Amino acid sequence: MADALTIAGVDCFYGETQILHGLDLALRDGEVHCLLGRNGAGKTTALKCIMGLVPARSGSIRLGGTELTVLPPHEVPKAGVAYVPQGRRLFAEMTVAENIEIGLMARGRGRAVREAVLELFPVLRERLRQRSGTLSGGEQQMLAMARALCLEPKVLLLDEPTEGLMPSMIARIRETVAKLRERGVSTILVEQRVDAVRSVADRVSFIEGGRVRETVDVGRLTEDPDLVKRYVGVS
Repeated sequence: MADALTIAGVDCFYGETQILHGLDLALRDGEVHCLLGRNGAGKTTALKCIMGLVPARSGSIRLGGTELTVLPPHEVPKAGVAYVPQGRRLFAEMTVAENIEIGLMARGRGRAVREAVLELFPVLRERLRQRSGTLSGGEQQMLAMARALCLEPKVLLLDEPTEGLMPSMIARIRETVAKLRERGVSTILVEQRVDAVRSVADRVSFIEGGRVRETVDVGRLTEDPDLVKRYVGVS
């Protein structure tokens, strides 16, 4: 299977503090690839580095034939990468429809894309005139994903999308990620909840100290619980 995104030897810093140390990661076409690790391991920094929000000082990040490290951050979404950060970061005073419109404007897309996105999140169709700040946590997460998907990305980056959500909403987010895989979208999923990963991920990379220590098929999480305890601290 071909790689949708390839990270090779990436070093990344906050000021003079190095966070990523020669990070290597391959995201396959149509794959859901989860990053697991303790707080501070470098998972979120890896996503920000892909987006150019924290520049890579060395190494390569390639999306197909495009080298992302040479692009300014505002060009990375145009290349085909969408990012849903932790905390969602919606425009709370704007309506659901207005938040979605921002995503459409960023890529110059129109009604067909809007309808395709709303098919994935039918609850949002019922909330189009509602201010996004009044939505439930799960609905806000759906809206953040919907806005990102308006870019029609090849690669979607999700940073802890199930954080603080009820089990029913977690299940709906997992279902959406699985549907996106069927549509050919490749996803990097940062999670702390191992139970949220088992049913949706294809492979898991354990990050420790800004490096990928091991990459395994998701079935290994059940077969070898000590693997999870070693890198995450819970099973």
